[in-house]
Order: sequence, then C-alpha cells, then structure tokens
Amino acid sequence: MNVPQRGFDPSEFQMRLARAQRLMNDHALDAMLLTTEPEIRWFTGFLTRFWESPTRPWFLLVPSSGKPVAIIPSIGAHLMGQSWIEDIRCWQSPNLVDDGVSLLADTIHDIIGTTGRIGIPSGHETHIRMPANDLQRLMERSPLISFGNDHQIMAQLRMVKSDAEIEKIRHVCSIGGRAFARMEHVPMLHRSHEAIIRNFQIIGMEEGADWVSYVATGLGPHGYDDVISPASSTELQVADILMIDTGMVWDGYFCDFDRNFSVGQNASAVTQYAWEKLKEAVDTAMDAAKPGITAADLFHVMGKIVSADLSGTSAGRFGHGLGMQLTEWPSLIDGDNTELVEGMVLTLEPSIETKAGRILVHEENIVITANGCDMLTPPAPETIPVCG
Repeated sequence: MNVPQRGFDPSEFQMRLARAQRLMNDHALDAMLLTTEPEIRWFTGFLTRFWESPTRPWFLLVPSSGKPVAIIPSIGAHLMGQSWIEDIRCWQSPNLVDDGVSLLADTIHDIIGTTGRIGIPSGHETHIRMPANDLQRLMERSPLISFGNDHQIMAQLRMVKSDAEIEKIRHVCSIGGRAFARMEHVPMLHRSHEAIIRNFQIIGMEEGADWVSYVATGLGPHGYDDVISPASSTELQVADILMIDTGMVWDGYFCDFDRNFSVGQNASAVTQYAWEKLKEAVDTAMDAAKPGITAADLFHVMGKIVSADLSGTSAGRFGHGLGMQLTEWPSLIDGDNTELVEGMVLTLEPSIETKAGRILVHEENIVITANGCDMLTPPAPETIPVCG
C-alpha cells in the first residue's frame, strides 16, 4: 500500500496562489480576506484541531501579487512558522478590547494601501469567522476600502483538486473501505447500537485514520428513518438494517461514504430490491459523470432510477463535493448547474424509499477525469452483507 506524503511541497501552494491571483486580477480585486479553517489551510497548509475552539479569530490576507500574509494569534505562530508563509503577524489573544482588528487593518494598509477592493467569500456554504462587531470596526478603520464578495473565487479554486489532493482523498477512502470490510465480521445481534458505532470508530483509527470526524447512522427493519442521527442504546435485532456513514480524515482530507449491513439474516426482498436500484443509480451516474455535464444532470440521472417523481430526495440532494471538508461545493440538486471539470471530487449519494417512513441510502466517492470518472472508494458488495 502506497501512502502519500503528508503535507505538500511548496510548489503546490505556489500553484494555488497563482491560480487565485489570476482570478483576483480578472475581477479587479486587490486582495482576499480569509477567516475560516479550510480557506486558510488551502493557502498555507496550516493543519490543527485547535479550530475546535471558537475563542480566537484567525486571518489570512491574500494580495493580488506577492505572498499571503498571516495575521494570527500568537499561540499559532510556531505552527504557522513551519509552513511556506514568511510574513506572520501576531497578537496576544484573546483580547477583549482589540482581538486583532487593529493589526489586521494595519496589515491591509501596509499591503494594499488605504484604498482598494477586498473580496471575502460570501456565497453559498461560506461564513465569516470573526465577531460581526469586529468586522464593522475593521470597515470603519478602512473607510476607502471596499469589502465585497469574492465572486466565487474560493469556491472555484477548491472545487478542482490537484493530483496530490486526490491521492490523499483516495488514501483516506481506502482506510474507510478497510474499516467497513472489517465491520462485516463484527458481532452485531443483541449488541447496543452505540457500542457497535464506537467499535467502528476504533477500527477506523486502527486502519490509519487520523481521526473519525463524522459518523452518522440509521437502524431499523427495511431501512431507517433518517441519515444524520447519532447511535442510540437500542439493541440490534434480527432483520434490522444498519447504515454507517463516515467522514474519516487523513492529513486533513475527508472520505465520505456509507455502507449498509443486514443483521442476522439476508435482507428482505423489498430491501434487496431497493439496494439494487441504489447500486444501479450510482453505476449509471458513474457512466454519465464526465467533464461538461452538470451537477443537476447527475441528480436527474440518479433520480430517474430511484424515484420517478423524485419522492426519495428527503435529504435534499444526491451528493456533493468532497475534500478538505466533509461536504463542499457543488450540490447534486436540480438547480445546481455547476459544470463538472477534471479534478473535481464528488460523492454520489442517492436515497430510495423501501416502505412508508423507511429509506436506504448508498454513497460512493468519485473523481472526474479527462474522459469520465474514477471511483475512489472500494465498491460496495452486490448484496447487503449479513452480520451476526
């Protein structure tokens, strides 16, 4: 098994910066201001679980020429200093009076002057990770600078993965695949749901995941009620269907796929038929997935197979982008006309109703190639595995 190198060569970040600056110049932006973990990590490689703490704001200024500048709390100076970023400006945080606002404003004035246009990611699936009052103060300190949207630049950049990123996602998919394969041999009958899910997370770590960031699960006869619930204390019974959906992480990149298990006996005829339709939907979508078609096209390809009237779309979509986050742009929905291009990593996630109030979901991860797509996840079995 070939394991990718951790981190990236500086050339990777230089390539990303060049792509960004071309788009910034196309839209006459003097800089972009980034505040969230994936945006900052995409340009810097700054990988830490410390983002779990909401206490401190973090900033990255990406100018239209020259290297990015990090404006960060001093607690992060050493780790950021190991990245390719050279200009790192720090303050002692948390500071209840001025938590980096003055330093950020001074840096903006140093880099682009007191006038200009700064883009902040503002579209769907974005947020600004700093207090609203501090953003207002920043704008007041820079009255001649226009703070506006980034024209979807960050979304465009992150949708298309480099070869190095794809290899990390492929690797974490293989880790998840091995964990799911081992689950076929884990005793389930009369064990508690939560004990089995804890067992799965341990297996994921044993197989090489840095952490198991996301686990959702469903349980019940003929399927389950939803696909986002945590495990419960319920004991598994004969004929239950257990679904485990996981987002394991390796070197900051996610997999996101699920597997279904039948407890104690073969799945019922109605459940197995639904499973076969889900497999058909994913296989047909893979045949269709190639540069030039849209996210909406994939939605309709799967929708025609699992539900003539799309009644099986209670989750809202049949897949999404994947990478540094569990879910990324685009969404496989009727209204998303994002055109697929080589290097995009997607999940295919159709759902189907087995009986009133019960569904099955099947999810795989793919990468768009020059002539079609490749599967990143080990393919699911043709029949739902039986676990004792």
